[in-house]
Parts: sequence; C-alpha cells; structure tokens
Amino acid sequence: MLYVAIVSGVAILLFLIMKLKLNAFLSLLFASIWVGLLGGLSGDEIIRSISDGMGSTLAFVATIVGLGAIFGAILEHSGGAQALARFLLKKGGESKSRLALLTTGFIVSIPVFFDVGIIILMPIVKALSKKSNRHVLYYGLPLLTGLGITHSFIPPTPGPVAVAEILQVDLGYAIVIGALIGIPIALLCGLTLSKKLVPTHELPEWEENEVENEQGFDSGLVKTIMWVLGLPIILILIGSLLKTLANEGIINYGPIIDIMSFLGHPFVSLLIGTFLALYFLGVKKGLGKDELFKVTNDSLSPAGSIILITGAGGVLKTVMINTGIGDMIAQSMLNTSFSVLLLAYLVTVLVRIMQGSATVAMLTGAGIVAAVLPGIDLSMLEKTFIMMAIAAGSIVVSHVNDSGFWLVNRILGQSVQQTLKSWTIQSTLISVTSFLMIFIIYQLI
Repeated sequence: MLYVAIVSGVAILLFLIMKLKLNAFLSLLFASIWVGLLGGLSGDEIIRSISDGMGSTLAFVATIVGLGAIFGAILEHSGGAQALARFLLKKGGESKSRLALLTTGFIVSIPVFFDVGIIILMPIVKALSKKSNRHVLYYGLPLLTGLGITHSFIPPTPGPVAVAEILQVDLGYAIVIGALIGIPIALLCGLTLSKKLVPTHELPEWEENEVENEQGFDSGLVKTIMWVLGLPIILILIGSLLKTLANEGIINYGPIIDIMSFLGHPFVSLLIGTFLALYFLGVKKGLGKDELFKVTNDSLSPAGSIILITGAGGVLKTVMINTGIGDMIAQSMLNTSFSVLLLAYLVTVLVRIMQGSATVAMLTGAGIVAAVLPGIDLSMLEKTFIMMAIAAGSIVVSHVNDSGFWLVNRILGQSVQQTLKSWTIQSTLISVTSFLMIFIIYQLI
C-alpha cells in the first residue's frame, strides 16, 4: 500500500499542476495529504505532519529567500548586472565575449532570479549579436547556461537552499561542490557544446528600440558589486570550514570559531550583505528612502510564492517519513544495486519533464530522497552529491510547460521550433553531462 501511496501521490501532484493548472503550493499540500491518508496516517498525524514539515523547512529557508530577494532586487535596480557584463566584455574583448557572458550569468544568478537575469541581460546579447552580425544564440546560450547552472546548483539561490535544508546539507559544502561541478560544466556546455546549436543562417532582425545602446561602465560600481556579493559567500565558507574542522577534532573550539560560526551562518552573512547592498548600491548611488522601500518591498512578492512552495515541499517530505515510505524504499534499495543518487536524479527528471517547474521538481525529488536517507548511512559529502544530482535533474528538457522556455522564446525572438532546437537541447546537455560527472565522482568517494 505504501508503494501505491507514493506513486499515486506523485501522479496526483502532476495531474493537479498539468491538467487542472492548480497552484504548486496547493498541489503539493493536497498530494501530501493524499499520501498521508493512503500511508495509514490518522487525521491528527497528517495535520501534525503539515505543521512540522512547513515549520521546520521555513524556519531556515524563509529568511534566506527573503534576504536573497532583497539583495537581488537592489543589484538589479542599481544597474549592477549590466555594469558587470559590460566590464567583463571590455576586459575580455570580442574574442572573449562568450566567456564574459557566461561568467556574468554565473555570478548574477547567485542573488538574482533566473527569469530576472534573462530580462536584464538579454539587451546586451542583442547588441553584441547586431554588432558582430552573429546569430543571437551565439551569445545567448552561454549567458543562459551561466544563469541556469548557478540557479540550480549553487546556494544561496532559492532552489539549492531549499534542497539543502530538506536533505540537511551544510551550505558550505553545497557552495563548494556546486561550484566545482558547475564551473567545468558551464565551460563545456556554455562555450563548446552550445556552438553546435547555433544556426549558421537566419540572423534575427532587431528593431532599434530592442537593442541596448552602447554604454560605458562604472568600474567603481563593479568593484562594489564583487565584494558586496562575495563577502556573504566567503563568510559562509569560512564559518562552515571552521565548524567542520572543530567537529572533526582537528582544531579546538574557541571564541574565534564561535564568532566566525555566527558571522558565517547564512542568516547573519546574508543580512550583512543585504545591508551593505542597501547602502553602497542604494544610498551611495542616490536612491532615496522611499525608492529603497519600494524596491525592497516589491522584491518580496515573488519571494513569498517561492517560500510557500518550499514549505509545501517540506510537508511532503515529513508526510513520507511519518508514513514509513522512506524506510521501505531505503530497505528495498539496500537489497538491490539501485543507487540513491540515481533515484534522486530520475525522480527529479520525471517531475521536471512532466510539469515544467524546476523548483517543484527539486522539492519533490528532495522530499522523496529525504524520506530515504535516515535508513542509509551517508556522509555529508555523499549527501551533498545527492543534492547535486537533484539539481542536475531539475534543469533537464526545458520545453513548452516551462515558463523559462517561453521567456527565452519571446526575448530572443525565436519560433517554438527554434527554441526547442536550442535552449531545450542545451538544458538537457547541462543536465546529462553534470549528472555523469556527479555519478563518476560519487562512485570514487
């Protein structure tokens, strides 16, 4: 009966989102209740699972997503993303323009949502395309690759943060492993493989008002962005490293470790970064109190949706743990050669292809895997690679049921067929190559 509960639960989740077009938050909650009922939980146990799952997940994730949304909105409003892109383009010259756009996407997607990154940076892609008389995909695919990889693999972006919390993965581990996997895959897919997907004819015709005018850049602004953006990440990494060394007995606990652990906690480090952004990218750039209030307030609207969906993903995880589904799957896997890493990837891929949302796919995959993990003895490093497998699965086959697909389609001015032949294939290449890398390394650790 437990197998029926999990299979039918995922089927109902997909049906509600795909056929009935129900909001992902409501769909995840309904699917969780369904799994609980079929799994033998009483009404009181289901209610308690909803409360516990929502509370335990959002106790961490809500603060991170909220701070990240404000940080990203200030970066967008200050024009920092465009300044960074123009800076890298000028430093690298036209020969390194694709690498510059890849790097820009990779960095900007840390605090800025994927869709927003596309909107604010695509005018630069169009300008380069017109100036060099190359197809827009020649520059667009590297940018999309950088944005997509960071969005899926590297905290503190919302998806990876949510998965890390559900799987109980240390964010320091997640940042380091995500970067070690993401950077080579970005270079391989964004610079090398993407060239095969660029048409050699049919150059798009751009209207003048569609193309960004030539602009300079504020080198001081670029430097400010780099250290304001880098400081929270550095604090998280130092805090995580010192805590790990102390837990392993390599160094002794002391006041310095306590202080750095406090400063390196994502709550504190991102709060520091957000206040620095408010001052150096807001106040110092001439933004008044009213304008800053509006920017920060408006940024929390999309964050609210992500927070609620993430909480509902935590509910699904808690329900499956409480029904014993996780123990059952874990026991079955121990008796076979089937890998939890492969389970994480395949479940995420299935949900991603069927309903389109990368966030829902990540949360569903994480929820199922988190229910399995208590029955399997895994190190923090192994859990981090399982998290990366979920990230790899979430980016696969971006097609017509994915809002990101249509955004790319409209902004690049392509037909549906052209977008399927370019971004859909590119997203799949990113997913498959990253999972192969993850799988090989996982077998060696």
